[in-house]
Amino acid sequence: MTSGLWELVLKGVWVTVQLLVCSALLATAVSFVVGVARTHRLWIVRFLAGFYTEVFRGTSALVMIFWVFFVLPPAFGWQLVPLWAGTLALGLTYGAYGSEIVRGGLGAVDPAQQEGGIALSFTPWQRMRLILLPQAVPEMIPPFSNLLIELLKGTALVSIMGMGDLAFSGNLVRLALQESAEIYTYILLIYFVIAFLLTRVMRGLEKQLKAGLGKAPARGAKAPEPASVGGLR
Repeated sequence: MTSGLWELVLKGVWVTVQLLVCSALLATAVSFVVGVARTHRLWIVRFLAGFYTEVFRGTSALVMIFWVFFVLPPAFGWQLVPLWAGTLALGLTYGAYGSEIVRGGLGAVDPAQQEGGIALSFTPWQRMRLILLPQAVPEMIPPFSNLLIELLKGTALVSIMGMGDLAFSGNLVRLALQESAEIYTYILLIYFVIAFLLTRVMRGLEKQLKAGLGKAPARGAKAPEPASVGGLR
């Protein structure tokens, strides 16, 4: 490929990364807000959070992008740029899946921890912030890592709006060169590299969080010395 075509592909990579970061931030916020709401003591809060989850899990992300980009703006008299339309559609959709991860992680914490917080007269927010979330979040990282990879692959759907992401740019290069196998192989490799880097980052984050809870040694930490028996090692 010529330098100009490579530049087009790299611009597509940058657009994909921007969309991934923005939609991941929105999905994370939605995941925790809705996931915590699913455990609320008021039934109406649980119902609304559950309704949201079922709606967005039960609809196609592709159709949701169409709806947000083509249907929603005219109803309010304004227009979304493709980046923000894609961010909104993907963030809300994948946030619904993430909310189940949060709900499951909170539910997996030993009930005795919750009871201990009640015995200490902690408010519900204090129990959530000081007891439940610090123990649940490290266990959420592996499923969130998988969801992040799925979100990365889902960013290719925004090409239907004409947004110049990696998939859209790769298709333009394919049309220019009339070469499918080579171009799509490059695109697959680029997606794989991004996904691999994301996996490494998430795995490192998981280790650090678990090290903070004493579940795994932090990188570079020394192994504990063997205990002495009868004063002898």
